[in-house]
Parts: sequence; structure tokens; C-alpha cells
Amino acid sequence: MLQPPHQPLQAAVPPQRMRDRDEAGPWHSEAVCRRDEAGLFFAPSKEPTAARLSREEAAKRVCARCPVMVECREHALLQPEPYGVWGGLTAAERRVVLARRRRREVELQKAARSAAVSRIAAAG
Repeated sequence: MLQPPHQPLQAAVPPQRMRDRDEAGPWHSEAVCRRDEAGLFFAPSKEPTAARLSREEAAKRVCARCPVMVECREHALLQPEPYGVWGGLTAAERRVVLARRRRREVELQKAARSAAVSRIAAAG
């Protein structure tokens, strides 16, 4: 890939695995995509739909055999990376994941507020 890869996300990567990677060097140095052409992971302008889908599937096959796929995906979600296939997800798929995470966060916050109100009411 032409772009410098990513930093791991704390929540998705087990702490011990992150420490092991940090001691061995940046995780992106292990990325399989470093040996492939960036064109596989990033769309040329005005790419026909069939060609885009085929290219994205080929990129995802590369990601599927990558030892740092989780770190790559989490980087792309944290940044957020607006283009290309990162960690086996297209930009559109990452937007869906981010929307789900935001909804889940809102639901958890509502549940926490509800629980706090219930505790206050029970104590009162």
C-alpha cells in the first residue's frame, strides 16, 4: 500500500497481543498488503461497478490471509479512513460498522442513565 498503515485500536486487539507487536515493531510492517499494489485496495476514478466489486473481492482475499487484519480494520475505523479496503472492509462497510457502534454506544448510555435513575429511586 502506498499509504502508511495504521495504529491498533485498544478495544479490538487483546492487550498482550498489542504489547507483543509493539515490542517487535509497528504492526503494519507485518501487513500482507505491503507486498501488493495499492491499486488493488484503492479505486481508480470512474471505475465501473463490476470492476470495483471484483477488485474489492480480490483485496479482501489478501486481507483474509493477513496477520494484522484486525489492527488494520480498527485503524481504518478510528481514523476514519474514507477510501479503500482496510482490514477486509470497504469504505461503505466501515460506515455501517461505525453507525452500529454509535447506536450501541447511545443504547449503553441510555441503559446506564436508566439504571442510575432506578438506583436513586430505590434509595429514596
